[in-house]
Amino acid sequence: MRTVVLIMTASVDGYVVSPAGHAGGLPEPAELKRWKLDRIRRAGTHVMGRVTYLEMASFWPTSTDEYAAPMNDIRKVVFSRTLREATWPESSIARGELTAEIGALKRQPGGEIIAWGGAGFAQALSRAHLIDEYALVVQPVAYGGGEPVFRGLPGALHLDLAAATTYPSGTMLHVYRPHDHH
Repeated sequence: MRTVVLIMTASVDGYVVSPAGHAGGLPEPAELKRWKLDRIRRAGTHVMGRVTYLEMASFWPTSTDEYAAPMNDIRKVVFSRTLREATWPESSIARGELTAEIGALKRQPGGEIIAWGGAGFAQALSRAHLIDEYALVVQPVAYGGGEPVFRGLPGALHLDLAAATTYPSGTMLHVYRPHDHH
């Protein structure tokens, strides 16, 4: 059974989108980029919501960044009931119920499933207990508002810390696994 890993960037106060727009505006430490590249190159599938899909599909196909190849070449599934077509190569649309669609993906062979935001998609996955590992990049900035990583959880989500790295810039990578996952 494949695992679902959420990779998200957040502020120190837990927001993935600031009141002014996206988080993630700070430069990414080189070691963090290497960790993320290693992780996404091994992925079997990328999953994301419609807004993130449209942003990525307009950027990665023409990008020369090191992230472009694994983002373009690895299978992508966009969760949307309104998107008419998925034109980014290696993409398909999942229109069914979230838990059933993720369950079907987890039963397929291959590398782990990496979930990319946005906030609403990440929150829905967390609420449904569909994430096996949270890789949260915490940047040394506070927004005081915006869209949080977590919203509307049915109860407290207890997490076990699997790894923690702090980079000289103050950016941190925290990898957590839900306490009830084995």
